[in-house]
Amino acid sequence: MNFKLNTGALAIALAFTSFAHAEQNSISLDEVVVTASGMTTSGLSKDELTRKRANSSDTAKLIGDQPGVSLNSAGGVSSLPAIHGLADDRLRIKVDGMDLVSACANHMNPPLSYIDPTRVELVKVFAGVAPVSVGGDSIGGTIQVDSTAPAFAEPGAGMLLKGEVGAAYRSNNAAQSAHASATIANESVSMRYDGSSAKAGTYKAGADFKAAGTSAGTLNSVYVAGNEVASSEYQINNQALSVNARHDNHRVELSAGTQNIPYQGFPSQYMDMLKNNSQQYRVKYVGGYGWGKLQAQAYNERTQHYMNYLDAKNTSAAGMPMDTDGKNTGVLLKGDINLADGDQLRLGGEIQQYRLDDWWNPTSTAANGMMSPNTFWNINNGQRDRLALFSEWETRLSPEWTGQFGLRGESVNMNTGNVQGYNNANVTAGMMGMTTNYASESAAFNALDHKRTDTNIDFTALGRYIPDTGKSFEVGLAQKTRSPNLYERYTWSSTTMSMKMVNWVGDGNGYLGNINLKPEIARTVSGSMSFHGAAEDAYEVKLSPYYTLVENYIDAERCTSGVACTAANKTATTGFVYLQFVNQNAQLLGADMSARMPLADAGLGKLSANGVVSYTQGKNLTTGDNLYHIMPLNMKLALEQRLSNWTNSIELKLVDAKTAVSSVRNEIATSGYGLLNLYSSYNFDQIRLDMGIENLLDKFYYDPMGGSYLGQKAQSYGTAVPGMGRSFNASVTVKF
Repeated sequence: MNFKLNTGALAIALAFTSFAHAEQNSISLDEVVVTASGMTTSGLSKDELTRKRANSSDTAKLIGDQPGVSLNSAGGVSSLPAIHGLADDRLRIKVDGMDLVSACANHMNPPLSYIDPTRVELVKVFAGVAPVSVGGDSIGGTIQVDSTAPAFAEPGAGMLLKGEVGAAYRSNNAAQSAHASATIANESVSMRYDGSSAKAGTYKAGADFKAAGTSAGTLNSVYVAGNEVASSEYQINNQALSVNARHDNHRVELSAGTQNIPYQGFPSQYMDMLKNNSQQYRVKYVGGYGWGKLQAQAYNERTQHYMNYLDAKNTSAAGMPMDTDGKNTGVLLKGDINLADGDQLRLGGEIQQYRLDDWWNPTSTAANGMMSPNTFWNINNGQRDRLALFSEWETRLSPEWTGQFGLRGESVNMNTGNVQGYNNANVTAGMMGMTTNYASESAAFNALDHKRTDTNIDFTALGRYIPDTGKSFEVGLAQKTRSPNLYERYTWSSTTMSMKMVNWVGDGNGYLGNINLKPEIARTVSGSMSFHGAAEDAYEVKLSPYYTLVENYIDAERCTSGVACTAANKTATTGFVYLQFVNQNAQLLGADMSARMPLADAGLGKLSANGVVSYTQGKNLTTGDNLYHIMPLNMKLALEQRLSNWTNSIELKLVDAKTAVSSVRNEIATSGYGLLNLYSSYNFDQIRLDMGIENLLDKFYYDPMGGSYLGQKAQSYGTAVPGMGRSFNASVTVKF
C-alpha cells in the first residue's frame, strides 16, 4: 500500500490526551442499551431483542426503533441505518470487527446485510460524539455488530455440546426463514457453526391504498395485482464457521463466513440484485497482561456483485448487466493500558486497503449502440486506502465527574484507472433517442491526475456528572471527518442512463462524481440529562439534544455540464433530475427523549410503559434547502405485560408528515401515519415461541425514508415507496 502520511499530525494523536468518559453501550442478549451522542439513551430487554430477531431477516431493524436511529429502506435485508440524519457511508459500521464496504453503485450490499439477525449477540451504537478508538472516516457515529461469543466447557465438565435451531414465517410476503447453530468445545478449544436461510415474495401495501390515489389509475398503475409492491422479494443464505482457542488470559479466533444472495429486489432503485457472493476471513487475538489488554485483528473480504432487472422492471432479455468486484483487507492493533487511580490510556492503529472494479458488459456487438460494443467501465481499479493512529485517555476527575479525551489522525489515499464508455463515439440522439459523450468525457477524465490524499484529524471530549443516584448529566464535543467514497469522487459519465445507475439514496435521480471533493468535517456538541429511580427497573426520563455543523458536506446540485445537464434540468421542480456531488455546508440539530415507567406488579403480572420521541432537522446552509432523507418527528409508545413465562406488548408508532423535503432532488413529501403492533412470546424449558401482528389495522402509508417507487416499469416520478400492510408473524426457537 502506498500511503502519503502527514506524520506530524498523526504524531500529535499519540502525544496528546485529556479527559471525559463516553460509555460504550450495547445491545446484547442480556441487556440492550443504545447510545446517542456517545451517551446512553434507551434500553431493550433480552426478550425484546429476541422478538426483533424473530420478526425480520434485516439486521439493521434490530436498532431501527432506538432514539435518533432511523432506517433508509432498500431491499428486504439491506436497510441503511441513519443516526441523527446521517446515514450509510457517513456511519462507521463494523461487523465482527471488520470494516465492510458496499461494493455497489446503489449500495445494495451494506455492511449489516452480511450477518443474519439470529447470529447477533452484541450491537454497540455510538452516535455523534463517539470515542476516537471506534470512530474514523465517519461523521455520524459508529455501529458495531458482533456475533455470538465462543462457549467453552467448564473445568472438569468434559465435552460441551450445544446448539439451536429455529424457524419463522411472516404472512404478508410469505417470508420463510430458518437458522441452526452448533458448538462443540472442551476447556481450551471451541468450534461453532452457524447457518441461516431466508426467502420472501413481494410484500403487500395496506388494504386501503386505492383510496389514496389522486385519480383513477394514477396510483394503481405503479402496483402489480393484489396490492403488491413490486421488486421487494429476496432470498439469502449465510454460513459461518469459527474456531477459538484459549490459554490463561489469551484467546485466538479463526473464522470464515460466506454469503449467497441469488436475488433481492429494490423498490426504490432502477436495478435489482441478481447475485451477491461474499467471503470473509478473520483472525483475532485478545490477551490480558499485567499492564492491561492487547487486541490484534486482521481480515479479508471479497464481494462479487451483479445487478440487472427482476421481472417487474425488465423490458428486454438482455436487460442491463452490471458487475462489481470488491476486495477489502484490514488490520487493527489496539492496547488498553491501565494507569494509576483507575485511569486508562488507549493507543491503537488501523490499516484498511480497498479495491473496487465496477463494469457493465455490452448487450450486443453493434457498433456505437446504446450499450455496445465495449464494456463500460464505471470504476476501473478503484483504490481507497486508510491508515490511522489514535489515543484516548479515560480518567475520574472526582467522585462525581468522569471524562475522556481522544485524538485521531487518519490518512486516506484514493486513486483509479482509466475508463471507457459503451463505445468510442459521441452520439447525438442515437438509439432510443439517447445522446452520449462517451469519447470526449472518458478522454477528459483519463487525462486527469486521479490520485487524491486526505489527511483527517478527529477529536472528542466527553464528560459525565453524577451528583447522586437519581440523576446524571453528560456533555460532549467532537470533530469527525469523512473522505468521499469512490463513487462520489470518480464516476464520470453524464449520459442520462449512466447517471441513474449511480444512486444509493433511492430518489430516482442521476448522479455524477466530482474528483475535486474535499472531506466532510463535522463538529458536534451534544448533551444528555437523565432522571431515574435507584432500582434497575425503576422509572427513567432522559432528554438528549444535539447540534452538528458540517463543513464541506457532500450534497448535490443540478449538474451544469454534460449530456443530462440541460436547461430544463436546472429548473425542474418535479420529475427526476440529474445532479453532481458538491461540497457545501450543512447543519443538523434535534433531540431524543425516552422514558420508561413501571405501572403495576400484581395479579396481571408486571405492567410497564415506555416511549421514545425523536426529532431531527437538517439544513443545507449554502443553499437554504432541506437535507435529503431526514426522518420527520416520530414517536413510539408501548405497554408491556410480563406474567410467568408470558411477555405481551402493544405498540403504537406515530410518524409526522414529511414536508421538509429536499428541493434540489425533488424529494417526495409523505403524509403522517400511525401503526399498531401486537407481540407475544412464551418461554418454557429450551423452547421459545414468538407471535406478532404488525400493522394490525392494515394501514396504508408511504414510508418517509423509502425513497421514490421504481419497483416496476414504467418507472415514473411522483409516488413514494409504500410501507408494508398487515402481517401475521410467528417463530419458534429450540435450544439443546
